[in-house]
Amino acid sequence: IGIHGAFCVCVCCFAVLTDHQDLNNTELKTIMNSTAPQQYRIRAKLRTYKPQKLHQSVKLHCSKCNSLQEVPDGDEFDFILQRSAITAPNPELHNTSWYDSVMWTTEDEKQRKIAIHFVRHDELLQQPENTLLMIEGGTLKEVLKLTKRFKCVIPVRSAEDDLELLDLSAPFLLQGNVKYYGCKQCSTPKPIKSLSSIAAEQEPSWEPTEIAQALGIELLQYVFIMKFTLVDGTGALNAYLFDY
Repeated sequence: IGIHGAFCVCVCCFAVLTDHQDLNNTELKTIMNSTAPQQYRIRAKLRTYKPQKLHQSVKLHCSKCNSLQEVPDGDEFDFILQRSAITAPNPELHNTSWYDSVMWTTEDEKQRKIAIHFVRHDELLQQPENTLLMIEGGTLKEVLKLTKRFKCVIPVRSAEDDLELLDLSAPFLLQGNVKYYGCKQCSTPKPIKSLSSIAAEQEPSWEPTEIAQALGIELLQYVFIMKFTLVDGTGALNAYLFDY
């Protein structure tokens, strides 16, 4: 165990720490009364661990403000999409100098207006696997369907003079099965036209970090966190696992 403010722990299936074979075992009581940083080898039992369910260990972390938050579920994202669909796409924002737009009306009773904006490069549309597109008025099912064919999908809505991102409670970017979120506290969202500078690059890669920077988004990272309580009869030690 390395005592550096946080604890780095390797626990085997029998809850016995077996690393650092060159060190003698140290009682937890001694470790708790020591000053950091130091290295120890212990023999201890795993009394408890949290969270109990593995998926609850995944959080979103902001490296700028050091905040942690839960990963939103699909229902919350779907609700944000439904709420944004109330505002119909603005035709005046279609077919600009850097993206082409297609709009249609759904055939169901709601007759939703859906618009998809395909970003161009060198005046041409790229292959789907290299294309970034933006969608207005789509449902969660429709958005996820697009992610299976196109490289990047950004949910947007019409503002007065440009497209804009949705509430940052929703992912600002989807790439394959991965949803990318921005920190509400540290982000200063910019208009969607800020992406035109990437589209003008010789070979736009549409990497999430590059997109986030262009849009003024402080990108949140997925992290894995667990807490272990170790005991050896002399004391108890809380150990925390934190990794990207």
